Amino acid sequence: MITRLEGADKVTGRARYAADVRLPGLLHAHIVRSPYPHARIRHIDASRAERLPGVHAVLSSANSPSIPWHDASSLFDRTVRYIGDEVAAVAADSDELAADAARLIDVQYEALAFDLVGEAREPKAEARGDVARGLREADVVLEATYRTQTALHNALEPHGCTALWHGDQLTVYESTQGIFAVRDEVAEKLGLAAQNVRIITEHMGGGFGAKQIAWKHTVIAALLAQRTGRPVQLALDRASENLAAGNRNATEQRLRLGAKRDGTLSAIDARIRVEAGAYSVGGEDSDVIGTYLTLYRCANVRAEQRSLRTNAGPAVAFRAPGYAEGNFALESAIDELAARLGIDALELRLRNYATRDQREDKPYTAPESLRRCITRVAAACEWRHQRPGLGFAAHDWAAGGGWPPAEAEVEFAHGAARVIVGVQDVGTGSRTALAQLAAAELGIGVERVQVELGDTQPGLYGPTSAGSATLATLGPVVQEAARLAKKSGHARAQRGENPKGKSIRTCGAQAVELAVDRDTGEVTVKRVIAAHDCGRIVNPLLQSSQVIGGITQALGYALSEKRIVDARLGDVLNANLEEYKLPTVADIPEIVNASESMPDAEANATGVKGCGEPPIIPTAAAIANAIYSATGVRIRELPITREKLIR
Repeated sequence: MITRLEGADKVTGRARYAADVRLPGLLHAHIVRSPYPHARIRHIDASRAERLPGVHAVLSSANSPSIPWHDASSLFDRTVRYIGDEVAAVAADSDELAADAARLIDVQYEALAFDLVGEAREPKAEARGDVARGLREADVVLEATYRTQTALHNALEPHGCTALWHGDQLTVYESTQGIFAVRDEVAEKLGLAAQNVRIITEHMGGGFGAKQIAWKHTVIAALLAQRTGRPVQLALDRASENLAAGNRNATEQRLRLGAKRDGTLSAIDARIRVEAGAYSVGGEDSDVIGTYLTLYRCANVRAEQRSLRTNAGPAVAFRAPGYAEGNFALESAIDELAARLGIDALELRLRNYATRDQREDKPYTAPESLRRCITRVAAACEWRHQRPGLGFAAHDWAAGGGWPPAEAEVEFAHGAARVIVGVQDVGTGSRTALAQLAAAELGIGVERVQVELGDTQPGLYGPTSAGSATLATLGPVVQEAARLAKKSGHARAQRGENPKGKSIRTCGAQAVELAVDRDTGEVTVKRVIAAHDCGRIVNPLLQSSQVIGGITQALGYALSEKRIVDARLGDVLNANLEEYKLPTVADIPEIVNASESMPDAEANATGVKGCGEPPIIPTAAAIANAIYSATGVRIRELPITREKLIR
């Protein structure tokens, strides 16, 4: 078993994160945030803050350039659109002093009417066949509405950066999932050439999708560093993280499923409303309709989603964006449909098994992998021996096949190798897995491979770590560069395109065993069994870590996590780790990883696919189905709390 190459650095504290950077003359920054969900800024007086000894710069709309931001807003907009919106920023000798100075800035607001419900925008919709006819031809039609909540990312490491200038060259130590994405966005905002911005991410403590774009804090830190001529560090506190650095969007999903008596799906109709918050911020889309179009074989499908703009923090991609939300509704509905048809829930799924991508109308590279996952989970949980408290869910995921282009460089001499790639290790162990692939190709031990990543300066492009893409994208190009370096001692390679005639998917299945206390409504999850197709498993320890981490996060999504907003004031009441109920160690059940290595040779030369996001997708539906199995109560809204069960 090969452990993480950076493991010793992390457990000893040698690993350096964005907020660990210490540079001569370092200043600390603090952001003033709006206390109103919607207001116009009438006046800003920063004179008291500027006179405070140790304060070196204050920025606001009164004295900073008007830098366009998303949806016709600007960096420091005179109209704030949610509680937590950026109003001003201070750079001072210490973090405490910066916070003190921020409190001295006098901002006069004109409160405006705010909207937490939102108006629906133009829909994103896809359809095939004739849904109306499919519903007419159905012997059973299920109509139901499912709701999912706004969830907060709460990565262990909050957003943060350290910015410094050398002449017109900007260097930023950033906690990011996309060093090149941030480089390009920051360069654009500041009017710089991309090559004049260097982004470094040595280590990061998770992002889950919220760190795949450039946020305002990075541009603010760069402006403060430019204004003061000194390096500036800006790290978000937990409240700022939960107010202003993204969230998983809440959804309302109105479904109609039609089926023949033998279980054949004749129609799927999904109308979805998605709360998007105050701004569009970029990154992966929350593709809630995606799983309705691909998971099951059905000739007649219509799926549409409408975004709602509200005076709340902006939504952003969150580990399997859209699919975690959509899967809860669809897989709950499939269970309900199975009960009405009198067909075993697992059997109903197999009768509607899809071997081709119906969205893109082409076959999958591994058409039987989902069936293998379902079979493995069914055997491990002894599905044939039905019992109360046992629930099941399957899933697919549109990503995981890699996002070309990408480049890698390998130097090989005297039985040792240096591998350089333009991606970041977001905590998944990319250093280790890439070193293993290079070592295997070169015929040397992993300890003889040095992997350098997380820096845009070498100019080797790599994709954002999103869509479970990193290893599937970089693995083949590292392998190819290593193959060439065996002959020449030094080689650079580029990642080829994914196959054109077939579709790459990742997928899987989970079963949950639980008990429900009928007096208190408390749910005790006893065991989760998971099998996920991620192609070739390069490192079983890292793959198991992803499965355990995804399921742990999904337990919170299913049972306890929810952003709570005061409808009268627009204020987030639990933007902290005391009231926002993340699962703790005491909540984690036995997790059985029944995944098997299934090399997908048609996907790429390594046979590898991604595993970062799939484990979070089916857990909530499997829990809801298990609760129904235990109690006969069907809950169609997340999180499934004790209060909802008692009612």
